[in-house]
Amino acid sequence: MSWLLIALASSACMGLVNISDKLVIHRYARTPLTLLLLMGITQTTVGIVLLLFWGVPVEATITTSLSAIGSGVLSGFAAFLSQRILYTQEVSRTIPVTQSAPIFTALLALLVLGESIQIVKGGGIIIAVIGSALISIRTNGGGSDGVILYKSFYILMFSAFLFGASTVIGKLALEELPVLYTHGLRTLTLGIILLSFAFRQEPLNDVKSLFCKRSPALLFVTINDFITAQAGLIMFVWALSLGPASLVGAVAGTRALYIVIYSIAITKIWPRALGEDISTGSVLIKLFSTSFIVVGITVIAI
Repeated sequence: MSWLLIALASSACMGLVNISDKLVIHRYARTPLTLLLLMGITQTTVGIVLLLFWGVPVEATITTSLSAIGSGVLSGFAAFLSQRILYTQEVSRTIPVTQSAPIFTALLALLVLGESIQIVKGGGIIIAVIGSALISIRTNGGGSDGVILYKSFYILMFSAFLFGASTVIGKLALEELPVLYTHGLRTLTLGIILLSFAFRQEPLNDVKSLFCKRSPALLFVTINDFITAQAGLIMFVWALSLGPASLVGAVAGTRALYIVIYSIAITKIWPRALGEDISTGSVLIKLFSTSFIVVGITVIAI
């Protein structure tokens, strides 16, 4: 299953993207919209360059192009919600919840694309989603209220729904369109959506300050958005063009596992880099939760 390996590689790249995002947010950004503004600028630039280089393929139609654009719009709104939450919370608790998107992808693929899911693989998707949700649980002492969900859980779940819908609509586009053209439309639209939210005076001033100070944040964003993110997103679209939307979306959920591993490793070396809780209890919960994700993806891959 070539799409499986491509999707796993995409998840590994996107996990690095989220770690880098949190590093910039935690150490350098002074507003919740600063990174979103930088992302909007870079993604819009990449989208324009790709479309100018690739051009409009002969097989492109208004309907399929609108599907690719719609996928980018949904991704943009989903990214906006998850990035706003990421500004105040741990990356190892925030992004994994958005990786519950496979359950929405599977349901929408069933309704929109007519994809069928074997019972065993459906169980794998559910197990992986449970693992993602468990990461959002925190303890609050003893008693009946000892285990509760972060309030942001519901916003992140809506973000997951948008990501799932984006995957299904993207699959519709990829049934007719080339991978790079679809990626170009999605990226351009995503960038425009982020700019529409983040083009405000306060984040503009913060970005100008980063340039004036020659902040390392600019290097992180440049590598992240122009190289790592593009590699991850292109591989995701490529995998989506080859495999069923429901299963590709599920394997993409392994990003949660990569993020937890990356965050634990980085925090052990550089404790204040990400603002992560490195207490024994927190680390054990994250590892326990990600074990569900591993089991779920293994079931899907069998």
